[in-house]
Amino acid sequence: MGYAGFMVETILAGIMTHVLETGLEFIDNQNPNGLPKLRGYNIIAGQLTVSGDGETFESHNPARLSDCLGEFPLSTKDDVSTALAAARAAFPGWAATPAPTRGQIIGNMGRLLMEHKDDIVALETREIGKTLKESAGSVQEAIDTCLFFQSEGRRLYGQTVNSELPDKELFTYRRPLGVCGIINACNFPAAVPFWKMIPAIICGNTCVWKSPQDAPLLSFALARIMHQAGLPDGVINLVHGKGSGVGQHLVDAVDEGKVNKISFTGSTAVGKMIGEVCGRNLVSVSLELGGKNPLVVMPSANLDNAVSGAYWSGFGTAGQRCTSLGNLIIHTDVYNEFMAKFMAEVESTTIGDSMRHDGVLYGPMLSEKYAVDFLAAIQTCEAGGATKLYGKGRITNDNKPAGFLGDASEGVYVWPHVYSDVTEDMECFHEELFGPAVTIVKADDFDHALHLANASPYGLSSAIYTNDRLEAYRFKTGIKAGMTGINNSTTGAEAHLPFGGVKDSGNGTRESGIWVIEAYSYWHAVNDELSGKLQLAQMDVDNIEMVEAEVDWGSLS
Repeated sequence: MGYAGFMVETILAGIMTHVLETGLEFIDNQNPNGLPKLRGYNIIAGQLTVSGDGETFESHNPARLSDCLGEFPLSTKDDVSTALAAARAAFPGWAATPAPTRGQIIGNMGRLLMEHKDDIVALETREIGKTLKESAGSVQEAIDTCLFFQSEGRRLYGQTVNSELPDKELFTYRRPLGVCGIINACNFPAAVPFWKMIPAIICGNTCVWKSPQDAPLLSFALARIMHQAGLPDGVINLVHGKGSGVGQHLVDAVDEGKVNKISFTGSTAVGKMIGEVCGRNLVSVSLELGGKNPLVVMPSANLDNAVSGAYWSGFGTAGQRCTSLGNLIIHTDVYNEFMAKFMAEVESTTIGDSMRHDGVLYGPMLSEKYAVDFLAAIQTCEAGGATKLYGKGRITNDNKPAGFLGDASEGVYVWPHVYSDVTEDMECFHEELFGPAVTIVKADDFDHALHLANASPYGLSSAIYTNDRLEAYRFKTGIKAGMTGINNSTTGAEAHLPFGGVKDSGNGTRESGIWVIEAYSYWHAVNDELSGKLQLAQMDVDNIEMVEAEVDWGSLS
């Protein structure tokens, strides 16, 4: 699908037709490339609203900064309060809706996402710069989540439990928590909010969703799809704005007693702050945070396979994933051979706008801010004593690798970076760089490699390449991480597997699969007394007397 053709096709058909019918407007001034800007809105109680003070912000395509997708409300504290009130008002009716009916609406969402997938994929790529292939994976994850949880509406099981007293029945039920605040990063703007909101609403909760500042148009389109699927007004409310504004207002509302759950994906520092606020209010919180994900290469590994896994883990999505490869830990016996193959891949990397060029491994940084933060972060590598093998900072027309396609001045692009001679006493060994950079560490043997893999403060994803089954076993039992790949990369998730980390990568909660239900519901125990009298467990239980058996043990020997 061509770049200009995407906008025409999307506006005239499919998803954008629907949002236009519900009030989305063109802004008169055009982009230099002739593409129109759109005026976006918050969605509160099913109504399209602007910010209380009329302030707005813009969303720009990081591959072509002159391409402004639209203007969106810079929401205020009062806007967040109004959205929370709408979610609170919608909660009793939604919680009382039979779970299979809630599941049917979620299934409708999945089918609408499939119907409009190409348009949504192109929109995600235009708004945050990911390649079309990667955006397709993100959208497919949202589809898979909907289809998985459609059936979970018929499996929100409790239990019938035997009582220790006569004429009495015991039951357990899952109950919704209430109003959930949803805050997600922009790198997976379709998959991650669906990971959070779909299990939340299947359990009967309602949500206030703070969209990522760098993906507001996609978030708006996804919210409209949810409503088109039959979702009642107020069950999911969308507010746009900055993390330091709207996001903070949503977290502050926990102190005001307006929020029963926060689910956050983002940095560890912000996650710890949110955890403190929720902790002092005894409010449930799900934290999916950063990672410095290790990938170990052992001598028995298929080195070509290991190179492919490490290369993709490190540089796919321009390294802007919480599961991106951080420390590449290579056994000394295969270090030179592996590095020769790995560096050949790095030096041949194709970078550019996948909407205009084929064969691109990664596109721009998610925004100017992400580029600035990354370029500052990698300064710690050389400052700490690491050796830079490859990478020259920001890509410009005067400073670009051979594999760069297009006009570098149009967008926000950076070189792939590789740093060797990294040791565990360096800052860059421990800190997430969040960009296309890999730090290389040598390991003397398996025990040393496992030690290095566990030595960072993070514990999200991990991987080992080995054809020694004992090494694989010892790694998966000895690694402190929420996820592990054996002869596979540090990346990847499926809708029916738990996703999350330990240590500084999260608070132990999980996204996806049946396990996430625990994060959005609580257990309610009910005892139903049928005897017509007061019976007290533990106190009124009849004592069973033991009787000594009359056995001639001698005759049995």
